[in-house]
Amino acid sequence: MQNDANAVTIRSLTIFADRTMLHLSQLDLATDPAARRVVKDEAVTVEFAAAAGELMSLEGPNRYASGDAIVTASSGERWVVSRERFDPKYVPEGGIAHGEAGIYRNRPSVVLAKQMHEPFSIARSAAGDILTGAAGDWVMQYAPGDFGVVKAARFAKVYREA
Repeated sequence: MQNDANAVTIRSLTIFADRTMLHLSQLDLATDPAARRVVKDEAVTVEFAAAAGELMSLEGPNRYASGDAIVTASSGERWVVSRERFDPKYVPEGGIAHGEAGIYRNRPSVVLAKQMHEPFSIARSAAGDILTGAAGDWVMQYAPGDFGVVKAARFAKVYREA
């Protein structure tokens, strides 16, 4: 834990206040009564990285390795899903083979989400890329230690209560 006189720990959530945003760490939405159980339903365009690189999403940098999925939503937003997470979570549509570039749909799975009321940041995983969100955006917990940020308008479009 960072040693900071302004840090407050509430149930595994450490918040470091600075002038511009909350820095979330050790977050566990499973214990947060304000968290919601939601499911995403979305078809996306996917290509697979030929080499390692970095993509700048709306929420921050997404580093990727060769073979990772580079995902594009119908609205043009882009992000990265590691291949080990992508394979069990997405299914191809339109007759393409799994692992080929094309249209994929996520398999419905319940995740935890919490709408934030001020700007915030969170690491995607331990020592992972730092993502940021604005007031009204959602912090997502896909599994313990696996986080994301979803803009408020996108959340309203593709997520529903579980």
